[in-house]
Amino acid sequence: MDNIQGQEAPPRVAIVPTPGMGHLIPLVELAKKLVHQHNFSVTFIVPNDGSPMKPQRQILQALPKTMSSVFLPPVNFDDLPPNVLMETRITLSLTRSLDALRNSLKTLTDSTRVVAMVVDLFGPFAIEIAKEFDVLPFVFFPANAMLLSLAFHLPELDETYSGEYKDMTEPLRLPGCVPVQGRDLVDAVQDRNDDAYKWILHICKLYDLAAGIIVNSFIDLEPGTLKALMQENNNGKPPVYPVGPLIQTGSTSGDVGESECLNWLDKQPKGSVLFVSFGSGGTLSHAQLNELSLGLEMSGQRFLWVVRSPHDKVANGTYFGIQSTDDPLAFLPEGFLDRTKGVGLVVPSWAPQIQVLSHGSTGGFLTHCGWNSILESIVNGVPLIAWPLYAEQKMNSVVLADGLKVALRVKVDENGLVRKEDIANYARSIFEGEEGKLMKSKMSGLKSAATRALSQDGSSTRSLAGLARIWKEHKK
Repeated sequence: MDNIQGQEAPPRVAIVPTPGMGHLIPLVELAKKLVHQHNFSVTFIVPNDGSPMKPQRQILQALPKTMSSVFLPPVNFDDLPPNVLMETRITLSLTRSLDALRNSLKTLTDSTRVVAMVVDLFGPFAIEIAKEFDVLPFVFFPANAMLLSLAFHLPELDETYSGEYKDMTEPLRLPGCVPVQGRDLVDAVQDRNDDAYKWILHICKLYDLAAGIIVNSFIDLEPGTLKALMQENNNGKPPVYPVGPLIQTGSTSGDVGESECLNWLDKQPKGSVLFVSFGSGGTLSHAQLNELSLGLEMSGQRFLWVVRSPHDKVANGTYFGIQSTDDPLAFLPEGFLDRTKGVGLVVPSWAPQIQVLSHGSTGGFLTHCGWNSILESIVNGVPLIAWPLYAEQKMNSVVLADGLKVALRVKVDENGLVRKEDIANYARSIFEGEEGKLMKSKMSGLKSAATRALSQDGSSTRSLAGLARIWKEHKK
């Protein structure tokens, strides 16, 4: 049937995400470009860590017929301690699915021409499987280029530095990157005795086996870092392809909260609202939730806040899709909602982030510094208050505050809290200060650069076209 009228079926790309909506969403956007701009068909092969997969299924099942998906059987984590780091659990969800992945890839290659397999940053364990079936293995890196630079250099750092990285007295100077303190490096490398560190180190060594690494960034956003990475090819590292910003577009839901948020924003003055959201996985402690409430009130600024129930043990309490059943509004200080009525809108658990950031009334974004959220801000030219919580978010905040100078980074006191007085000052600075004006102007420049990168002859468009050519020429 595929060869009716001499037409060959389009070559297929297999995409293997690991748990976390922040990993899946940019891969879906990559898949759309591969299908619509380069005539590939795509199959997602999705490992299942046993947590609710409903949001992932909703996104994948809404895609056009040229994009299919296979969900692998859930893996068992009963042997893991309850306090295991997120990075270990993500990695194991893939390594424990390798047999099922091999079977799925075999079924796929038996019936169609699969030219490439794209795994995400935790997935290079699957590279050998791709090679078994003569499929080109690529890694998709959904984070910034500075983190990829750390990944390239971590094995060497591991051999030359013996202490804990958080105790480094000098900042780490990665090629082409803004200097970064050891304590700001990605969470998973902060305890060298933890399993997560061993996994990450192993993953970084496996990257060398990839035929290339696709990065969700663009040349004008991280020029020094990407230039240095692209030259690393001469040191035996895989070639790097910046194809970003890949961000979700349009509405993600017909949720009632969507119209409430947008109707409220419609009534606010242009560029006057601070959007406050910690992403799909971020959670604050009870004490921190209290400080944030009082700080927003004290600032006198308009705000739209997506509030989640607090979690006193971890900062990524909802990362695996496990939502609290408590009403988040019940945790706010007494009288807060009445006192801020008219100035702020508080919505429980979810808001249409894409539409909020692109709305004319939104003038600032207090964010956990997830890379998807950062790219969405850049595409819409919205300056930031950087409040990193987990994973590589501290590194992202360094890039934003020290490198690009489009964010104010929050300071944490000796109890690990960001205080209400400081929160009020950050909020005012974004809208009232000289610093805020400067950040807005720089962000506006990045917005234009992002548009150029994705234009018909833009750097990211050309990068993806080069990749598509390599895949199509791959003879099996």
